Amino acid sequence: MAQLEQFTTPVDAVVSRMRALDAALPERDGIAVFNRVYLAVTREVGRRLTRGAFPDPRAAATLDVRFAERYLAAVDAVADDRRPPACWRPLFQLRRHPGVRPLQFALAGINAHIGHDLALAVVDTCRALGCEPADLEDEFDRVGDLLASLEERIREDLMPGPDLLQIADPLTHLLGSWSLERAREATWSAARALWALRRFEDVAEEFTERLDSAVGFAGRMLLIPLPD
Repeated sequence: MAQLEQFTTPVDAVVSRMRALDAALPERDGIAVFNRVYLAVTREVGRRLTRGAFPDPRAAATLDVRFAERYLAAVDAVADDRRPPACWRPLFQLRRHPGVRPLQFALAGINAHIGHDLALAVVDTCRALGCEPADLEDEFDRVGDLLASLEERIREDLMPGPDLLQIADPLTHLLGSWSLERAREATWSAARALWALRRFEDVAEEFTERLDSAVGFAGRMLLIPLPD
């Protein structure tokens, strides 16, 4: 009988899923590019949880896992020939386009995951723990700070060409239109709004659909094919 993989924490389970994707996908695939970035983030969250870096480890772990599950559900939907949320469709549709650069894939994935999935994950976590969004603000900020620190490294690692050419590169101008900090702020507002609307299901559903569509539109702009 094959030995079952043992998970010390719920975060380990989602790390295992991402590692399996990393091993299975071609390196240049757009989902693979984002997955490598997200795997690094999730591993770091797991390390910080182990070190006691979060004031409320249970809340931090729950938020991190519910957040990751949104991305993994999109991957599963495409594998099963179902439509993923609108925020993820541009990345899945253009994942093999030769004119889209790795940095675009990485940031389009971050845009979908932060702009849409994180707001819903906050609501999921509040329901699971019986708390309010305000109770998760520290954990939200700490995960966001980690993403911000990695975003700078991602840009440095994946931005092509010598520094002197970057100012003329159309990629520089395209990516200058998107900000992780603004996305985080908008997501926190969206999470609070969704929580306030939780008893009005029709309104909450419409709000979620519009958020999904808007984030998907931004993602499509980030994935405009560029000349070499």
